[in-house]
Order: sequence, then C-alpha cells, then structure tokens
Amino acid sequence: MADNLPSEFDVIVIGTGLPESIIAAACSRSGQRVLHVDSRSYYGGNWASFSFSGLLSWLKEHQENSDIVNECPAWQEKIHENEEAIALSRTDKTIQHVEVFCYACQDLHEDVEEAGALQKNHASVTSVNCTEAADSACLPVEDESLRTTSCEIPAEQTPSSDPERALEVNDVQVTGEKENCCDDNTCVPSTAAKETSENVPVAEDTAEQPKKNRITYSQIIKEGRRFNIDLVSKLLYSRGLLIDLLIKSNVSRYAEFKNITRILAFREGRVKQVPCSRADVFNSKQLTMVEKRMLMKFLTFCMEYEEHPDEYKAYEEITFSEYLKTQKLTPSLQYFVLHSMAMTSETGSSTIDGLKATKNFLHSLGRYGNTPFLFPLYGQGELPQCFCRCKAIIDQYGQRIISKHFLVEDSYLSENTCAHVQYRQISRAILITDRSVLKTDSDQQISILTVPAEEPGTFAVRVIELCSSTMTCMKGSYLVHLTCTSSKTAREDLEPVVQKLFTPYTETEIENEEIEKPRLLWGLYFNMRDSSDVNRNTYNDLPSNVYVCSGPDCALGNDNAVKQAEALFQQICPNEDFCPPPPNPEDIILDGDSLQPEASESSALPEASSETPKESSNLRNPEEPSK
Repeated sequence: MADNLPSEFDVIVIGTGLPESIIAAACSRSGQRVLHVDSRSYYGGNWASFSFSGLLSWLKEHQENSDIVNECPAWQEKIHENEEAIALSRTDKTIQHVEVFCYACQDLHEDVEEAGALQKNHASVTSVNCTEAADSACLPVEDESLRTTSCEIPAEQTPSSDPERALEVNDVQVTGEKENCCDDNTCVPSTAAKETSENVPVAEDTAEQPKKNRITYSQIIKEGRRFNIDLVSKLLYSRGLLIDLLIKSNVSRYAEFKNITRILAFREGRVKQVPCSRADVFNSKQLTMVEKRMLMKFLTFCMEYEEHPDEYKAYEEITFSEYLKTQKLTPSLQYFVLHSMAMTSETGSSTIDGLKATKNFLHSLGRYGNTPFLFPLYGQGELPQCFCRCKAIIDQYGQRIISKHFLVEDSYLSENTCAHVQYRQISRAILITDRSVLKTDSDQQISILTVPAEEPGTFAVRVIELCSSTMTCMKGSYLVHLTCTSSKTAREDLEPVVQKLFTPYTETEIENEEIEKPRLLWGLYFNMRDSSDVNRNTYNDLPSNVYVCSGPDCALGNDNAVKQAEALFQQICPNEDFCPPPPNPEDIILDGDSLQPEASESSALPEASSETPKESSNLRNPEEPSK
C-alpha cells in the first residue's frame, strides 16, 4: 500500500498521542494533506489505554526494550547528497522503575484464558517480581480494529455522519444523564461491550455470601477485556479547553462520558466526602450552619475575585494556604478549599494561582452534574482515537515522502537530540481493588481524592477511583489511579498513600467482612517522563520545520495538550480556524450539482436550518433539558 501513497504531504505527524492527534485532525480539517504515522502497535503512545492482558504485553515490551541498531541501509539510500538525516529513536525510554505486584489468589489453571481472546493465555504468576509478572500473562492487544499508521485527507473529502444522529449521540454522551445505567445498556463501538453475560464474574452470585467479594487472579485474566487501563490518569473539566474543542469540532460524537460523582478528602486518617455544589453545602451534615455561610461567602468571592482586586492584592506574595488563613474560614473549610477544590498543597501555589484554580473548579460545576469533572468511557485513551477517526488507515512504510512540516512526539527523538534536555518525572500507580475507599449505598461511584504531602520535598498525591460503569474494570472491582510529581521512584512516592487507603489481599481475611479498608488485588508502579515544560531550543540541531510535541503532564486536566496543539497549528497554518467543525453534508456541492434546479436546493435549506439551532443549543447548553 505504501507504493500508492502520494510522494508529498503538507504535514507529517509522528506519534498518536493527544497533542499529535489534535494537530493532525486540525490540519486535515483546514485542507492540509496530512500523513499520520506511529511505529507502535496501538494508538495513543503514553496516552493509551489497555485491556489487562494488553497492559501486561506493554509491560513485557518495556522489559525487553533495548537499543536496536538499524543495519539496513535502505533508508540511507533515499537521502540525497545535499540532505542531512535526523535519526529517530527506536527505543521508548519514557517509562522507568516498573514494579508489578499481585495480591489476589493465584488459582490459575491451564485452561484459563481471557474471554473473547483469540489465543489461550498460559498465565502463571508465582511472585510479585516485575519481570515474572509481566511474562506470566501476556497476550497481544485485543482491539484488532486499531492500527496506528494512518493517512489523513482534508475534511472536505471526508464523509460526515448524519447530523441528526450525531446530535443524538452527543446529547446522550456529554450530558451524563442516567448515571445509574449499567454496562449492558450503554451503546459503544468497542468490542468490550459485545461480551455476553456469561463473562460476568461469579462475585455477583448472591447464593454464596462469604465469597461475594472474593476476586481471584484467574477472574481478572478471564475478564481482562472488561478493563481499560490508562497509562496517564486525567479528568476533563466540564468547561475546560478539551471539552470546548470536542464540541466545537464535533469530535464529541465519537466519545461518551460519565460525570465524576464524588469529590473526596483525606483528613485525620479518614476519607470524607466534600460538599462542593450549593445543594451539597446546605445538605451537608459535616458542616455547621455558620461554616456553610462562611464557605458560600468565600466561594462567591472566588467566582468574582478579579472584580475585587483590593481583597487579595496585599496577599499576592504569599501562598494560597496562608491566604486562606486570613479569610475567616475554619481549619476544615481551609482544608476542603485547598486540597479538594483548588487541588494544590500548602506550598504548591500562590494566592493568585489558588484563586484561579478555585474559580476554574466552581465555573465547571453544574454544567453536566454536581461535580466539575467528566471521564471518558473506556478510558483516557479514547480521546486520541476520537481525533484519529477521520483517516484512511495504512500499515506499510519504506517510501520517500516529502513534507513542508514535521511534528514529532518527544519520545521519538534520539539521545543525541535530547542530550541537554532536563526532564521531570511523573510517579504513577495503577491498582485493582475489591471495593471503594468510601463505601456508600451505591457501588457505582466515580471519585477523586487528593492526599496532601506529609514530608518536605514530596508532593500531594491525586487518587482517581473508577467503577465498572466507566467501562474500565470488571464488575465487583474498582480501578484506582494514583499520580504525583516524582521525587523518588514511583513506588517510594506512592506506596505510603497506598498503605493508608488499602490493605493487601490475604486468604485469612476473606471471611472477615468488617475489614475497614478495601483489599488490594493487583498493583503496578512506574515513572513516566514529563516533557511538558521543555523548551524547543534545548533540543540539538532541529530544523526550523520540525516541531516537537510533549507527552502527558502531571496536571489533572488536558489544557496543556490543547494549548500546545493550537500553538503548533498556528505556526503551521497561521490565520486558520483551529479544528473547525466538519461541513454539513447538505452544504457540500459535488460536480454536476449546479445543474440541478434551484427549487430543489431551496427546498432542502429550511430543513437544514431548522436543525442547526437545536444542535447548537443542546451542545453549548447541555444543562438545559432536551426537548
């Protein structure tokens, strides 16, 4: 198929992370000829999501990863005398310090395999050693519909979906209504949704009460396609840049979202729910009436703080934590605002940064639910794929192709190119547990929790807990993501928080139903490179038409990826609209259409115009009830 590719493109994008995918989609929508390629066997790079066995395959790949020198001179023969080659790295060195632990009962048999898998999984985990755990249960990535090398065409040549259908899907997906809907009545394109009810774990059988919460490793393997495990853990602010871009570009029709149901806080050794909406504040039993009035008065000020500079100008040089102490707030209220709304630490932000973060939190409240956050069904890895779905897929290489602009993901750059770059690191932990950190009547809670740093030089840890209705884990289990800026290895940074919130699974505790903490079934620790603050000038010998996209940052939202994508797009396509919506199919004029009678054209216009206001209204004002 490579022989059939054009020999020249306007833009070549290397990597399928979120910034690269947004830029590729934006350039394509602007009429540029775009070639989008990736050497990996999956979409997303470090933004990817994997099934359980797919994650184990990814772990094994990184365990066996080593520098491979390309002795084949085929590509060198395509370099002309007046040209200089820039070598790209064939080894991904963005992941380090990988450690895997399995605590669940390892009652594996030879016939245990993942439901729906194409080949048998001969899994056998005998220790918590990282290499053994990664080698023991390894399958190829199951989603065979995904390929990562693609050729994009301008939006005008891309068939658009039916606007009425797209509106209906978007209305169901984004509004987050019917929070209690289960996996079976959620319509999605992924193969995970096609699994039959016989794949549901035995834990749902109420006939055996003592074993209700007992989840074994073989069950995790068998239900592995129920898992969609993100390498990077983020949420979407409902009024954030990414949600606005998804709506503006109409890419939102490719995704579905769930509203985060709870904001939690960890104080005095216990997990508590934080009231954040007006209704939550006045219904809260944790706060006195005086505290409720204090909190509402301060939050009202935060929404309008820019209009009252006299109230905070004198405190600009101190931290937000110190500023809160001057605002007639009790210690509990200061803690809630600092860690659960501004989501910062005692020394992590200035007064202005704290007020801005609190306003951003409050501004997103109520748009799609009682919390400011949304989570994409099937994981964060769905978002890069959403922007990649207007492409023709290819899987060959070896052709000399010329382009005006090249965009490269940072992980592809060689060690020589990055010799002077100083990277930060992100500490990550991924856990599978048997119940929520804060038990309630509903087992379908999606929660975010910030655990403050306790020692100087360390950072607050963000915990995101996902239930099975997010389509990221099997029923009866929870998928928990922990993230912080690295000060040591991921395990050293995050294990103290894991020990506070969870207890390792042991056979002797199965019969004890009074265990306070959730049981930890499986865990993974790793460090991920954070290249979000790297200046382009620190890379060695990059030509002016080569642009670098960073990997994920440590922030909760995706604003950095969107800002980076828009900035690079404006350098390539100045004065062009960033990621505009696709054209209405009824507005596209093909050859010969001009010969049609004018009456037939005008008769179609009223119908199209009558639908447009409805679509715009529902997309921009999802909090209004649909009509």
